[in-house]
Amino acid sequence: MTNFASEPLIADAWYIAGWSHELSDGPVARRIMNEDVVLFRTVEGKAGALEDRCCHRGVRLSLGECTDAGIRCGYHGMAFGPDGACIDNPGEKLNRSFCVRSFPLVERQNFLWIWMGEPASANEDLIVDFPYHDQWSFHFGHYPIEANFMFLIDNLMDLTHLGYVHGSTIGGDIENQNVAEVETWKTKEGARFVRWMEDVPPPPTFVASGGFQGNIDRRAEFEYVAPASVMQSTGVFDAGKGSKESIDLEGGLKFRLFHHATPASDEGFHYFFSAGVEGAALDSPESKKFFQDVLDAFLEDKLFIEAQQDAVTRNPSERLLLREHDKAVAYARQAVAQLRSQNFATAAE
Repeated sequence: MTNFASEPLIADAWYIAGWSHELSDGPVARRIMNEDVVLFRTVEGKAGALEDRCCHRGVRLSLGECTDAGIRCGYHGMAFGPDGACIDNPGEKLNRSFCVRSFPLVERQNFLWIWMGEPASANEDLIVDFPYHDQWSFHFGHYPIEANFMFLIDNLMDLTHLGYVHGSTIGGDIENQNVAEVETWKTKEGARFVRWMEDVPPPPTFVASGGFQGNIDRRAEFEYVAPASVMQSTGVFDAGKGSKESIDLEGGLKFRLFHHATPASDEGFHYFFSAGVEGAALDSPESKKFFQDVLDAFLEDKLFIEAQQDAVTRNPSERLLLREHDKAVAYARQAVAQLRSQNFATAAE
């Protein structure tokens, strides 16, 4: 970490490769950590991740189809299992030396977690736990963004942009956003902050999804887990009924989001996100409106995140500044730098 701009990529970590439901329509091609990967689900139901290149003529396996036990190349019909081994060599004897690089893949809570580094280091205990996908109804999204992955983390760990960027959706008025109370901590895995405002006008999204008529109390909790995950929980209540200590109160509007930045390249990432409103069915007007506003807000973020990358690319020697509000940003950058150092130390052993 030199100037709080682009961060080098970390291979030995779990990243979201996609959502489980994406594999229902056949193979999915995805660029992850400067590697071309094909994600697929066998007819028998097992998910796999392979290099998106047949070892025969180099054609993308994502152009093929799923089989009972693997994926079949669409060119000459060779098939490979989730472990990359050749399981069918049409017209010839099976040759186990014909193989494709495979990547550890764990399917859990509608996530497809991939490990792009040394397979022997892929400890599943390091996967971020988000049980709410199994408990609430969630919408799921994915945007490609042309920027270094850490710019998303910076964006999420400093919410003073809300009033300026998201005034028509989730932000609210600028003045109250600028003076919101915040407490910030370092954690073992990254950083955490709690932010609250009392007796403030509700932004449009909260009026539409929560039905608020007057002022509100709002509390947001954000937790960053290095290198690429941010978990968010927010509670919104009628003014005077909220709490600085917890969002676990009766009534109000409560929602959770999962944010993740999977590097596609050094200057591009996949923004995977999910959003759920407590007690709301997916097809309810409140849930649909809330998620549409989330989609709109994240496109607003995309504009400014990509603008930062453009500025860094044009002026790589210029240092980006930190303000007092950037305390959680600094902690997050320190956490990812520490994780990278641990990776280097492990590789040197």
